[in-house]
Amino acid sequence: MIEAGYKVVNFEEKADVYIINTCTVTNMADKKSRQMLRRVKEINPKSILVACGCYAQVARKELEKIPEIDLILGVNEKKEIAKYIENTIKNKNELAQTSKEIIQNEEKNDKTSKNTVQNTKSSQNEIRNLTQVSEISNQKEFLDFGTITYTENTRAVIKVQDGCNQFCSYCIIPYARGRIRSRKPKSVLEEIQKISKQGIKEVVITGIHVASYGKDFSLNNIKNSHSEQEGYYLIDLLEEIEKIEGIERIRLGSLEPTLITKEFVERLSKLSKICDQFHLSLQSGCNSTLKRMNRKYTVEDFEKGANLLRKAFPKVHLTTDIIVGFPGETEEEFRKTYEFLSKIKFYKMHIFKYSPRKGTVAANMPNQIDGNKKEERSNSLIKLSNSNEENYQKQYIGKQIEVLFEEKVGEYYKGHTTNYMVAKLKTEEKLENIMKKVQVIGTENLELICKEIN
Repeated sequence: MIEAGYKVVNFEEKADVYIINTCTVTNMADKKSRQMLRRVKEINPKSILVACGCYAQVARKELEKIPEIDLILGVNEKKEIAKYIENTIKNKNELAQTSKEIIQNEEKNDKTSKNTVQNTKSSQNEIRNLTQVSEISNQKEFLDFGTITYTENTRAVIKVQDGCNQFCSYCIIPYARGRIRSRKPKSVLEEIQKISKQGIKEVVITGIHVASYGKDFSLNNIKNSHSEQEGYYLIDLLEEIEKIEGIERIRLGSLEPTLITKEFVERLSKLSKICDQFHLSLQSGCNSTLKRMNRKYTVEDFEKGANLLRKAFPKVHLTTDIIVGFPGETEEEFRKTYEFLSKIKFYKMHIFKYSPRKGTVAANMPNQIDGNKKEERSNSLIKLSNSNEENYQKQYIGKQIEVLFEEKVGEYYKGHTTNYMVAKLKTEEKLENIMKKVQVIGTENLELICKEIN
């Protein structure tokens, strides 16, 4: 959109075009997407409203019932979003002119007026159907948008993979995003080289199921230069990114626990730029629940991977996702999950109450859990997570840490450590996008309070 001549403004400001990138991972995500779409026209009723993303991909008919929406784009259409928006604006302007002519001619010729009204409705249908949601389940190529998502001008999020082949019983994403597709290494490396020249110091390597990166490549086209085994995978890409000058931190998005093998960790630990914080999506600490979820590992496998990472990265912080109240989760199964989480001692846990997702296997499973029981279990794990985070942070009081500062909030500059703790420093110095060593003197609201090192 920027390349097409548009200016990005704050969401609360009045804009000519609003793009809502929807989520469909849960029914609550669907609801929030619909609420956001309706909210936009309250800010500017004359604006162009675009719905895109996963919810638009799988629920086009539902979105077509929302009259405020001007354009619905599936996952594949985002690459040419500017073109679709330009066409919508053009058609909308033509409709406005046609409507004006109707009013002027209404009393002169009823027949002409009726015909024109019909033409107007046809044009409106044309706008609503500028693009059809593509069937992407058989798509074999990664759609390279050639763009970067910036976070406060200090961090770039690089999407290297799309799609998922896991088919967890609670998840709609494989249907919304299709099968795994990996971005070609050359494209990724060229993009990171460009942003390094812009002064960005940290890149986050992410995808829908980033652990599967490279599994779809033809073995004849791309080979692993680090071993006799053919193939090119995530670790190979990370080793190439490590060589790019100007990039000082490489952070990984959410990882599948099955990726954490001895060979992977050994090669990863040799990379000086890798951040020592890893998000391993566990979902449950009970094997029977994991089996119903169709997860491809056991808690024993997970613990083994966690131990490998802690041995290789002494200051590592492990974070995770947990679903409580999954169909059939008994008190005994939840107890096992709680005990396992207490044992692993994650730095932070993102707790989700299970929400039935239409179209998934789990939505039709027996023994759905009562909402009050889900709330009780969720609160129990949130309390455990907050306690873990507080205890971890207290260990850093008096120690020196390195922070990549990102933005000024009030009197403080805030940023993150390599293991993703939030740190803040009261200073008059301009620190945006600056790496600086500071000393921790306390904690406040799960943030580290720091001071300059004398």
